[in-house]
Amino acid sequence: MTFYIAAYDTEAPKCLDACRAIVEMHKRHRMPATFFIVGKMLQADPDEYRRLLDDELFEIASHTYSHRMLRDNPFCGKQIGPADLREEIFRGKEEVEKTFPGRKCIGLRPGCSFEDGLKGAPDVLKLVSEAGYEYVSSQAWGPDFTLPAPLNQAFTYAQDGYPNLTEYPCHGWHDNVLKGTTKWPTPKRMLAFPPLFPQAVPDGFVKTPREEFQVNNKFFIDLAIREKAGYVSLIWHPWSLMKFDPKMEMLDITFRYVKEQALGTLTFEQMHRRAKG
Repeated sequence: MTFYIAAYDTEAPKCLDACRAIVEMHKRHRMPATFFIVGKMLQADPDEYRRLLDDELFEIASHTYSHRMLRDNPFCGKQIGPADLREEIFRGKEEVEKTFPGRKCIGLRPGCSFEDGLKGAPDVLKLVSEAGYEYVSSQAWGPDFTLPAPLNQAFTYAQDGYPNLTEYPCHGWHDNVLKGTTKWPTPKRMLAFPPLFPQAVPDGFVKTPREEFQVNNKFFIDLAIREKAGYVSLIWHPWSLMKFDPKMEMLDITFRYVKEQALGTLTFEQMHRRAKG
């Protein structure tokens, strides 16, 4: 069976208001989700995040402490130094567990993520392992940091010396890039030539929730079903969803389609526990 995993990179102050609308849609559909949350966002309003997300439907994982770069990213900046790496990795986890007592934070998604995840980054992997994470979701780009990200599936970091640390890549477009809600100077630089998925490359920024669903969500869900992939998970940012689609119509359309296709639904933590037996 192919599973669908809803996930959110919760990284900016505007995400809190967006999460209220997102949570409402998830509860309406009884759809589980993983929220990767920046530690500083939890520090700013722990009670409200706890009220919204302390629910059996949701996994709370780390999006680092303050969204600084764990590796070089051509669009988001250079890797931070050793002391700052430790703070991002350890304090991000600590803030999740402080805000949600009794919950163990086992997952980490770095800010912006990377083409190869954490492959070949022993300094980062060492800290991630020491902090007690069991999985990372850090591969979110195609070749040479292009988009959309392919349907890569889970692997371990055994070749880097960490066989007990699993990577769960995410798929498709970063929604903020597809919709133009992030005002990077040259978004067209992100397209591969020739494109890996020409059917998933629109003529310009998508204009409606339905178009976003057709170009990205439906395409990658259908691809996962055809290829009998273990899972598919799209790249969503609450602040961007709210700016483009405050009624969360795209989520409603997507969740209905997931049910129509009879996909299983999990959080990343549930997927990881299932894989580990």
